Amino acid sequence: MVLDLLLPGLSGPEVLERMRLSQCPVPVVVLSTVAQLKSVVEAVKRGASDYLTKPFEEHELELAIQNAMEKQSLRDEVQVLRRRLDGSAGADGFVFASPSMQRIREIARQVADTDAPVLLLGESGVGKEVVARYVHESSSRRERPFVRVNCAAIPQDLLESELFGYEKGAFSGAMRDKPGKFELAGRGTILLDEIGEMSSALQAKLLHVLQDGEYGRLGGRGPLRAEARVLASTNSRIEATVNAGRFREDLYFRLNVIRLEIPPLRERREDVAVLAHHFLRIYAERYRSAVIEIPPPLMEALLAHAWPGNVRELENAVRRFVILPDVPQAVAELSRRPDTQRIEEAPPPPTPRGAEGDVSLKRVAAAAAGEAERELVRRVLGETRWNRKEAARRLKVSYKALLNKLKKWELEKPGLPL
Repeated sequence: MVLDLLLPGLSGPEVLERMRLSQCPVPVVVLSTVAQLKSVVEAVKRGASDYLTKPFEEHELELAIQNAMEKQSLRDEVQVLRRRLDGSAGADGFVFASPSMQRIREIARQVADTDAPVLLLGESGVGKEVVARYVHESSSRRERPFVRVNCAAIPQDLLESELFGYEKGAFSGAMRDKPGKFELAGRGTILLDEIGEMSSALQAKLLHVLQDGEYGRLGGRGPLRAEARVLASTNSRIEATVNAGRFREDLYFRLNVIRLEIPPLRERREDVAVLAHHFLRIYAERYRSAVIEIPPPLMEALLAHAWPGNVRELENAVRRFVILPDVPQAVAELSRRPDTQRIEEAPPPPTPRGAEGDVSLKRVAAAAAGEAERELVRRVLGETRWNRKEAARRLKVSYKALLNKLKKWELEKPGLPL
């Protein structure tokens, strides 16, 4: 829902309050004017997922809607994790059967009611956000906002204003005041997701926030108190990033007070069956499906799979089966190699030769550079599971330029047309 705070008759905040009381699950992006910033903060506290100040650009609306849907997805995941499942999941939010996840939950519960930073480590898709939400909801801050910021998805030159906000006139185009995520989080919790992607300059400012508990809006005239509890997550090898000089050592030590390393699903196979049944229940209800169980051949395939995409991949596999309950097809999908998202290896190019058959050094160099470029693109696409927009961002090229290169090289993910 895109909701203007200033409405005739029933006001925007009243709509939000009625939605909250009726437990309406629809995510809401609120619209406001510069004079309504206090109302914006109150709207977020009442459950609004994001906000925009008028007038706004089209890409700002797209980003706000994307953020709202991501938050709603996480809320849904946390909500269903509260249900008990075959005695293996407690009412406190986790679905698991493995001793490693039992230990993580216990540590998270013990540290929940402190203000100590928590560093969540693990591969993409293992459930770092779910654990972060559990820490928040197990604390005395549970009634206050939980704000997630994806440091990799926001351009670095905009991330500072996203975190700390800005005041009118702070830079060209700053036509109104804008509160940042720290301000919106208030005394709640803020999760800095993919913090390893944060620039060095912004790392220094975040370190100041953690040390002194203060920050300032861009163009602001005075400091503001940072009262939110800070959680951070990354799927990178943070120590290697520190050793390489890409992440500040002092900031790492500030964040690494409580460290939770969430193992990949392939290392906790006891969780596969309970998670599969858990996702089956969710999506059978959502899609009103007649599927009520996972057939033994499919369960055997689920248990044997390597799960390079971790819990997220398992969820998608079960979701696909609920929508298309074809057991042979579902098993065939899982029977593919775990690295099927990677591009098939291309044969080495022939050695370039001149007109007389002699080896041309310039042509060899050009061919080697081209092959290195293709290998880099192949690797990044594999890491992003063929998310071409994300790959283009990492490669620092335009999306169109990447598509042109893929067409030129005739590189294509199986079943996915360019």
